[in-house]
Amino acid sequence: MSNTDIEPSAVARRIHDDDSADLFVLDVRNEADYEEWRIDGSLNVPIYDDLLSYDYSTLETHLDDLPAETEIAVVCVAGITSARAAEFLRQHGFDARSVADGMNGWGRVHRASDVDRVDGVVQIVRPGTGCVSYLAHDGDRAVVVDPSQYVDRYLDAADERDLEIVGVADTHAHADHVSGARRLAGDLDVPYYLHGDDAGDLDVAELEDGETIAVGDRALEVLHTPGHTPGSVSFRFGDALLAGDTLFLRSVGRPDLEDSSDDAVREAASLLFDSLDRLTAFDDGTVVLPGHFSDESIRPLATELGALRAETTNELLSYVADGDEPAFVETIVESLADEPANYNEIKRINWGEEQPGGDVEALELGPNNCAAN
Repeated sequence: MSNTDIEPSAVARRIHDDDSADLFVLDVRNEADYEEWRIDGSLNVPIYDDLLSYDYSTLETHLDDLPAETEIAVVCVAGITSARAAEFLRQHGFDARSVADGMNGWGRVHRASDVDRVDGVVQIVRPGTGCVSYLAHDGDRAVVVDPSQYVDRYLDAADERDLEIVGVADTHAHADHVSGARRLAGDLDVPYYLHGDDAGDLDVAELEDGETIAVGDRALEVLHTPGHTPGSVSFRFGDALLAGDTLFLRSVGRPDLEDSSDDAVREAASLLFDSLDRLTAFDDGTVVLPGHFSDESIRPLATELGALRAETTNELLSYVADGDEPAFVETIVESLADEPANYNEIKRINWGEEQPGGDVEALELGPNNCAAN
């Protein structure tokens, strides 16, 4: 790595480890791209097209907007125009480096941390995509839950903790990112767990409500929680609830990615209401570990269920607490956001109907749109 570049993982570490004051992120992409997907807290100066032509005049007019005493990480799409901008800034006395591979690299960052509030759970966050995976472990055994296509990240996390991966599970058939579960399970010759309603023609160890997956002397308890998808499950692991895409900290999973017709969405939303009613019946001390996040700044991403019920930041969950299913369904129907990028192709890959091509990494880059609102 050149000393004129900075790794995306280093940017993520410094942003989320309370060191953000010593790093300023400048995004030089076009405004529309920035508004759709960006690094939180960054400043956009939309000069991408100018930089392609080596035109620095607009950047020069913004020099007074940049911190003179703070290191600047410049980001673009793939690290080309940002390198030009960073070099120009260095020539004008700034401590500036280009983010290697740009937002493409940002989307591949994974950060692993142990969840202090529960025993035996490692949370692996992708800050660029909003996806969250887990290692549930006991003794020297571990099960990976919802891995991304970057399977080495999970092997590394297990090796660092002297864990043997004995199983891999998806909480559902994902539509926002390419799952690495089949590949990881195949490479390690361990079971791949998935509920039968989401398995299609895949050869999986089918999950059923109430059964368990052994993890050392402990077990993941399977809870069938349909709504986001027909086969969505959540896992109880001691005091932890790995909620997949059923329950997030600020929202719930959207129910329209299997069938977007009005009747189908309403039916799936009704199933989701029942699933959430089941999950929220657990003790207040149950720690909710979501499969996605949007604006949450806390790390690890974990909230006790009692606190989540008491907060007002999850409007949809408040309808569940009140037993108001009609309001829950109507709010979802009226507030659905844009679908995740390329979600139909991603689903076909995750169902085994299509083989991933050379653009498989690019398919999932972009904003997290798995929440219902």
